[in-house]
Amino acid sequence: MQNQSHKNSSLHASSIPLSAATSSAEALSTEAPSTKGLSILVPIFQFLAPYKARVVAAMIALVFTAGMSLSIGQGLRLMIDDGFSANSPELLDRAVLIFLGLVVCLAAGSYSRFYLVSWLGERVVADIRKAIFDHLVQLHPGFFETQRSGDIQSRITTDTTLLQTVIGSSLSMALRNTLLFIGGFVWLFITNVKLSLIVFAVVPFVVMPIVIFGRRVRRLARSSQDRVGDVGSYVGETVHHIKTVQAYNHQIEDMRLFGLHVESAFDVAKKRVSQRAMLMGVVILLVMGAVGAMMWVGGHDVLEGRISGGELAAFVFYAVIVGMSVGAISEVIGDLQRAAGAAERILELLATENDLVVPESPLVLPSPLRGDLLIDHLSFHYMTRKEQWVIDDLSLKVEAGTVCALVGSSGAGKTTLFDLLLRFYDPQKGAISLDSIPIEQVDLLSLRAQIGLVSQKPALFTGSIRDNIAYGSGEVKQGAIINAAKAAYAHDFIEQLPDGYDTLLGEHGVGLSGGQQQRIAIARAVLKDPKILLLDEATSALDAESEHQVQKALNELMEGRTTLVIAHRLATVLHADKIAVLNKGRIEAVGTHTELIASNPLYERLASLQFNE
Repeated sequence: MQNQSHKNSSLHASSIPLSAATSSAEALSTEAPSTKGLSILVPIFQFLAPYKARVVAAMIALVFTAGMSLSIGQGLRLMIDDGFSANSPELLDRAVLIFLGLVVCLAAGSYSRFYLVSWLGERVVADIRKAIFDHLVQLHPGFFETQRSGDIQSRITTDTTLLQTVIGSSLSMALRNTLLFIGGFVWLFITNVKLSLIVFAVVPFVVMPIVIFGRRVRRLARSSQDRVGDVGSYVGETVHHIKTVQAYNHQIEDMRLFGLHVESAFDVAKKRVSQRAMLMGVVILLVMGAVGAMMWVGGHDVLEGRISGGELAAFVFYAVIVGMSVGAISEVIGDLQRAAGAAERILELLATENDLVVPESPLVLPSPLRGDLLIDHLSFHYMTRKEQWVIDDLSLKVEAGTVCALVGSSGAGKTTLFDLLLRFYDPQKGAISLDSIPIEQVDLLSLRAQIGLVSQKPALFTGSIRDNIAYGSGEVKQGAIINAAKAAYAHDFIEQLPDGYDTLLGEHGVGLSGGQQQRIAIARAVLKDPKILLLDEATSALDAESEHQVQKALNELMEGRTTLVIAHRLATVLHADKIAVLNKGRIEAVGTHTELIASNPLYERLASLQFNE
């Protein structure tokens, strides 16, 4: 119920201009995805801008903890030289107190750093997810015809989780270890130049594998995320069609195919993990080998009195700090490379442009709206089938308050015409006008607010019946919802449900019959109170009793509205004011049932197949 309420409030909030609603997404989509290495993460960090104060506080805590970590080496030197070597209990006590004070400061700084950085990671990823969703729900429907829903879900969940790991953990570790590396290196030279040169000589050999393996990890990270998206897509499709899967005994084959997807993802992940493990192993071997060589040389210097034991201990401490920092940075680079792959997939999504051009200064529809529809020489083809005109030079006028039925064989272009009226797509030629105003010059939200759609398969969402009826209407009173349900002949069966209007529906309205689902969808349209009504085969999948109830609700809903009806069953449109016969995207004839029976062979054949059987 909360999820559904969130959907309602989101739609209600979407009355702001599209350009404003997508401003946060534009922060990411300003840079097209490309193979730019870790630089592709830069647009992601733009989401940190609103939280500059916390970023500054986190950086202060980070620098403070790095400083405290490095200071512990000096505390260790004091304990050995002023305490143990000097054989002085007083100096030892003082050195231990200083050491404990540094530890307390380190603990406090670490707490602040971890909290602030983790908060930033969670907050930024939440903002990114909202930006992606805000961008997605306003894209043209054609985009989703070529994208898998499971892959989109993977980008919003799995990919953003990788970014959260980077922003909330890995990036902080990288900066902290960089500071420790630099500070440790400085203290190494301050403590002992000769020993420092031994460590310094190893640095080029450490950097080289980081660069080489890092590039490989990034390529494999992108491929790994794609394979994970395949897994999610396959699961979503199978679960959505589970009845068909089981009815055709396809479970065994689906298990085999899903196993192939999982193994493919595992194979890529295995290669990525192997490269990261190789990187870490090589770095640790080189760094700690240098530390071992340094300890051998330094140990002889202590024995010969050239340096003190405290200096050697401090030097070993800083050498270990430097070595661990390099190892940690090499591991973090692996995380950053994975995040770069995830960021690339997210940026691809956010760089998708809306094919629908939103007017900068939209025209305002008259109030009250009459509802005159004019379709003028309309032609349209889908981008995936440019050679095939689905709508071909179609012209039609529907007067305000009248009912126009669209009939014709499957593929004639009826549903596509509805999509163009709702401006899910824009035609390549021609125009559609509402009360003499071209709809492409009207704000999308204002246009769709005047149109109600009742489709063959009603769209119901997880949530209560109340939420589904009020979907898209914002905050409405219970009385208005009940009146809409009564007008749709749905109130009686709703009242008989255990929780009435608070009854929770499963996904896609599972638990209700087809007729009940359809009447809830009609109640939704009644509550919206549109001036233009589009009915797409609203009764074709119902039994006789359900069709009777639904048809009564539709007759009341059509009263006083401009209505276009798609119908294969001609019995439902015999009393329409006009019937338009579509054939291969063109209007072949327009007239009443009696006129078309006498004048149009296609309509006469359709009628004879249904009425003379």
